[in-house]
Amino acid sequence: MTLFSLARKNIARNLSQYFLYIASMIFSIIIYFTFVTLKYSDTIMEKTESSQNMQSLMSAAAVILVFFVAIFIAYSNSFFMKKRKKEVALYALLGVRDRQIGFMLFFENLLLGLVSLVVGIVLGFLCSKGFMTILIYLMGYDAIAPFTFSGSAALNTAIVFLLIFLVTSFQGYRLIYQFKLIDLFHASKKGEAVPRPSTGIAILGILLIGSGYWLALQDPFTSNVWEKIGFVMTVLIILTTVIVGTFLLFHSVTGFALTLIKKNEKWLWKGLHIVTVSQLLYRIRGNARTLTVIAVLSATTVTAGGAVYGLYYNTNDQVLTADPNTFMYRQADANSDRKVSAILPDAKYDEAIEALAVTFNAKELNDLDGSGQRIYTVIDEETYNRLAVIQGKEVLRVMDDHAVILDIGFDERFSPEYKGKTITTENNKAITFQGYKTQTVLNAGTAGITVVVSHDTFQALQKAGETLTYRVIGMDKASVDISREITKEIPEEALFSSAPQDFQNSLESVGSLLFIGSFLGLVFLAATGSIIYFKVLTEAEEDKSQYNMLHKMGVSAIDMRKSIAMQVVVIFFVPLAAGLCHSAVALKAFSSLLMMELEKPVMIWMMAYTVIYGLYYVLTVASYNRIITRNNKTEG
Repeated sequence: MTLFSLARKNIARNLSQYFLYIASMIFSIIIYFTFVTLKYSDTIMEKTESSQNMQSLMSAAAVILVFFVAIFIAYSNSFFMKKRKKEVALYALLGVRDRQIGFMLFFENLLLGLVSLVVGIVLGFLCSKGFMTILIYLMGYDAIAPFTFSGSAALNTAIVFLLIFLVTSFQGYRLIYQFKLIDLFHASKKGEAVPRPSTGIAILGILLIGSGYWLALQDPFTSNVWEKIGFVMTVLIILTTVIVGTFLLFHSVTGFALTLIKKNEKWLWKGLHIVTVSQLLYRIRGNARTLTVIAVLSATTVTAGGAVYGLYYNTNDQVLTADPNTFMYRQADANSDRKVSAILPDAKYDEAIEALAVTFNAKELNDLDGSGQRIYTVIDEETYNRLAVIQGKEVLRVMDDHAVILDIGFDERFSPEYKGKTITTENNKAITFQGYKTQTVLNAGTAGITVVVSHDTFQALQKAGETLTYRVIGMDKASVDISREITKEIPEEALFSSAPQDFQNSLESVGSLLFIGSFLGLVFLAATGSIIYFKVLTEAEEDKSQYNMLHKMGVSAIDMRKSIAMQVVVIFFVPLAAGLCHSAVALKAFSSLLMMELEKPVMIWMMAYTVIYGLYYVLTVASYNRIITRNNKTEG
C-alpha cells in the first residue's frame, strides 16, 4: 500500500470529521472564484457606470479573503494535527519512518485541498450566474446574468489556493519532527494553559472594555480626548483595550461568574449541573484565546456588515431628502423645454419656480473659509408652501425681514447656529434667520442651500440677486433612461439633477459594497462556526471516557444531552454575545458620526447572523452527542 493510497483511505475514514473543514474551504474558494470572475466580467463592465471602481473593490475583497482564509486553514489544520498526534505516534511505534509519516500527512492535507479546490471552482462556476444576478440586483439594475466561465479567474484561484495548501501540507509534514514520541501520545491531554482567575485581572478586563466603549462613543470631532490623543492613536487604543479586555473577560470574569454559580448548592446538585459547571470552568479559561478570536471576528463581521447594510437600507431616504423632485433643472430656453416635455410621460406635477441667487455677507455664520460670503438660492414663502403641499411637507410662515434656511446637510457639530443670526446683501439688506429645516423642496444638486423669505422680502432682494427660473418635475414612475434622454436636450449649465440617476449611482456604489461585505461576512461566519465546531469536537473525543463512566453509573442519556447542550451553548454564545456588544457600540458610534438612523437595519443584520450562527450550534451539539452515544454503545 502506497503512502498516497493510505492518505486517501484515512480521509475517507474520517470524512465526517473533516466535513465542516472541507465545506468551509469549498465555500471560501467559491466566494474567491466569484470575486475574481466578477473582476474579469464583461457583463459587469457593460452594465455599470463604475466598472473600474468595481474591479478595484473586487480585487481588494479577494486579497482580504485570501489573507483570512490562509489564517483559518492554518488554524483549523492545527486542530486536526493535534487530534492525529496519537495516531502518528502509533505509526512511529510500529516502525514507520518519520519521513514516510511526514509525507503521508503532507499528501492527506494536499489531497483535501485539491478536492476542495476542484469542487469549489466547479460550484463557483455553477453559482456565478446567481451571484452575478444578486450583485446586479443590489446595484439597482434589472437583468439576468449569463453563465460565464473565466479561465483567468480559475487560474488565479488555483494558484492562490495551491500555495495555501502547500504551506499547510508542509505544516503537517513537520509534525513528526516537532515532538517526541511520548509527547505525541499525551497530546490530546494538552489544551491551552488554564489560567487561575484573578480579582485584579477581572476588574482590569471590565475597565479596559468600559474604557474602549467610552472612547468609541465620544464624538471624534468634538471630544477633547480624541483631539489630544489624535485620531489614529485613539482608534488603536480602542481596538487594543477592547481586544485585551475581551481576553481578560474569558480569562477571569466568566470564571468568577461560574464560581458564583457553583456556590448555589441547591441548584448545583441537580442532575449533571456540577459536571457542566466544572467542565465550563476549564473550557472557558483554557480556551480564552480561541474565544477572544471568535468574539473579535464576530464583532468585525457584524459591524462591517451592519454598517454597509445600514447605508444600503437608507439609500432611498437619503436620495429623497436631497432630491424631493424627480427631475429639476435651470431653464435656459423654450426650445429645450419643449424637447424635455416631449420626452416626459405623464407627470404628477410640472412647475416653473422663480428664485434668486443672492450673495450674502455672512460673517455671523462663522464661515470655515473665512471669506464671510455665501451664495444662497432664495425663494418666497408662497413658492415653498406650494411645493411643500405637493411633496407632503409642512407649510411655513415667515416673518418680514426674516428667513428659514433649508440645509439638508445640517450638523450641529459643524453647521452654523442659524437661529437669530443675521446676513446682509451687498446693498445692506439685512435678513435674520428665524429657524432652519433639514429638508428642502428644491433638489440640492441644482439649487444648493435654499433660503425661504416672505413675499415682500423676496421682492426687496431682487435688486441684489440674479433671477433664476427652475423647472421642477414630479413623477410616480421615472427611469434612468428618461433621465439620460433629458440630459441630452439641456445644456450642462442647467445643473440638471435626477432622483432616479442619483438613486442608481448610490445603489451602484453601496450595493457593490453590500454584496462584498455580505459574502465576506458569510465566509467569516463559516470559519468562526467551524473553529468552534473543531474545538468542541476535539474536546468531545477527550471527554468520551468521562461520559462513559457516567453512563455506567446509570446517568440517563437525556441528562447527558442536557449537560452537553448547556456546555456548548455557553462556548458558542458567550463570545457571540461579547461580539454583538462590541459591534453594537461600534455601530452606535458609526451612526452618530454619519447622523443616520441604523437601529432597524443593524437589528436585522444581527438577527440574521445569530440565526446562521445558531445552526452551527445545533450541528455541533448533534455531532457531540453522536460521538458520546457511539462510544457508550461500544464501551458498554
